[in-house]
Amino acid sequence: NLLRKVIKLHFPIVKPGGFLAINIADILCFKDDTMPKIMAENISRRKINLTKEDILKVVQQHPDWNRYKLAEHFGCSEQTIDRRLNGNNIRGGKYQSQTRVYLVGNLIEKAATDAGFYLYDRRIWVKDAAWENSRWHTISYRSVDESEYIYIFWKPGITKVDRSRLTKQEWVNWGSRGVWEIPSVRSNSDHDSKFPVELPRRAIKLFTEPDEIVLDCFIGSGTTALAALSEGRRYIGIDKEKRSVEIATEAVKSFNTYEKEPEQMDLLIRELEAGYEINKRRQV
Repeated sequence: NLLRKVIKLHFPIVKPGGFLAINIADILCFKDDTMPKIMAENISRRKINLTKEDILKVVQQHPDWNRYKLAEHFGCSEQTIDRRLNGNNIRGGKYQSQTRVYLVGNLIEKAATDAGFYLYDRRIWVKDAAWENSRWHTISYRSVDESEYIYIFWKPGITKVDRSRLTKQEWVNWGSRGVWEIPSVRSNSDHDSKFPVELPRRAIKLFTEPDEIVLDCFIGSGTTALAALSEGRRYIGIDKEKRSVEIATEAVKSFNTYEKEPEQMDLLIRELEAGYEINKRRQV
C-alpha cells in the first residue's frame, strides 16, 4: 500500500516524457492465515535418528502422552517430536501465520498503470548472494536471493533520446544490456538498506540529461544523491527518518567533486533539509 501511494504521488511531479525507476526484490512475502503449512523433512540436518514411525509406535502404546512426555521418552526436544510428526514449517512457525510468496512485477506494474505511467523497460541487478537473509535455502530447495529488478516507468510526453549520454563502451557493457552485474556493498554499517552507487548511477546516466533533477523519496544513506552528483544532475532527497537525512547530508558533504563549489553544495544541503521538513509537516 505504501509503494502504491508513493507511485501515485509521483505522477503529477514527474515531467512529461520523464521516468520513474523502482528498484525492488523479485518476490515479497505476505501473511496469509489460509496458507497451508509447508511440510519438509530435512533428512540431512537431523541430529537424532528418530523417525515418525518410531514415535507412532510409542503413541499406540501410550495414547495419552503429549509431545513433552514423548520428548522425555526419546531424549530429544518437543520441537523434534513436532517436526517428525508434522514436518518442518519453513514459512512462518508454530505460532505465526504462514506467508504467501508473490512475484512483485505485476503488483508494481498495476500500481504504476493505475497512476498513469506505462512500463518502459526492466533491468535485472545481479548482486552478491544474500546467504544471511536467505536462511530458508538450508531447509528447502529454494535458491538464495541474489538478484533484484529495476522497473522503469514512463510518463506520456516527448522523451529525448540522446545516445551520446553514454560512451560506445558503456552501451556495450551495460547501456543496452538487460542484466547488470554489480557487487553488493561490503557493509551496511550506517544504514540497513544500502546499495552500491553504481546501481543508481547507471539508471541516472541512462534516463536523465545533465543538470536535470533526480527526485528520491527514500533518501536512505544518500547513495542516489552521490550518484546524481557524480553525473552532474541536481538532486532532491526526502525521507521520513531524520537520521537518514543526516547520514545522507554527511555523505554529500564529503563528496569530493563538489568540495570547491560551496554554493552548489549549500543548495543541495538546503534541498535535503527541506525535503525532510516537508515530509514532517505532511505527517503532522
